[in-house]
Amino acid sequence: MKNQKIYEADDKMISMIRDNYDLLQSLGSFGISLGFGDKTVRETCEDNHVDTYTFLAVVNFTANGYGDFAADEKISVPTLLHYLEASHAYFLDFQLPYIRRELQESLNEHDSLAKLILRFYDEYAHEIRRHMRYEQKTLFPYVESLLAGEPISDYDVETFSKHHGSADKKLRELKLLIIKYLPQDGLRNNQLTATLHDIYENEVWLRQHAQVEDHIFVPAVRRLEQQAKQSDVTRNISDMVFKAGGNQNPDALSDREKDVIVSLVQGMSNKEIADHLCISVNTVITHRRNIARKLQIHSPAGLTIYAIVNQLVDISAVKL
Repeated sequence: MKNQKIYEADDKMISMIRDNYDLLQSLGSFGISLGFGDKTVRETCEDNHVDTYTFLAVVNFTANGYGDFAADEKISVPTLLHYLEASHAYFLDFQLPYIRRELQESLNEHDSLAKLILRFYDEYAHEIRRHMRYEQKTLFPYVESLLAGEPISDYDVETFSKHHGSADKKLRELKLLIIKYLPQDGLRNNQLTATLHDIYENEVWLRQHAQVEDHIFVPAVRRLEQQAKQSDVTRNISDMVFKAGGNQNPDALSDREKDVIVSLVQGMSNKEIADHLCISVNTVITHRRNIARKLQIHSPAGLTIYAIVNQLVDISAVKL
């Protein structure tokens, strides 16, 4: 059953954990240690250099199962990336080996069905490791390249999203085998029941982990990709203007030539420019000829782009 309470920055961290003890592991993945006393969520996050908004987004999503993050620009991708990397380390380095040890202690190692259960678990663990290592080697470095402003080519988050599967089927078979194999003696039955409970708990954790990736992380990375594309367009326009200008800059033009460009961008005719600048039409034509020669730009559209990029006019004042 979902908690239904939406936690806020001024709530006590201890109250949140009291309501949702399964969030304890999330604290570790965010790099938050225990011992925070009666501090609020905001104070605890700030003490541990964690983005409070992103922390609460993950907590509220996992606690209540809902949230629309497609257009949420406040999400911190570096914070999410650290959280997911730490979650992987926890699950691969601690949780998977821990449950296997529990299984070994609960089963009769000489029994053929016990060996089958362990084999099923090893296959399941291998599938989880393969999936998480793919993210570590491919997805996470790609996101880091986006954050650095130098995105890796030939990859995008949609490629990851389309192939983001789970090992639910194999885990269901494993649980079914264990349930059917409950031994008769009390001690072993208790051990195996406790192990089965841990497996169920980790199934829930894995599902939540995948949902955080799908519903919070992937949309945040998509926004990074859009920003990178917009930056590319800006760079391309700047490069185009720079090359078209023969490596000239605005200072290569006289002040009067800049005035002529501004007037042209505003849609004035040669006569209107002459009247506006108190010069003759022939002088306007001469200025235009010199501008074209210096910048190697002959079209009104090209001059408009040049004027915007070089801050001769504001884009809001240009009719596009």
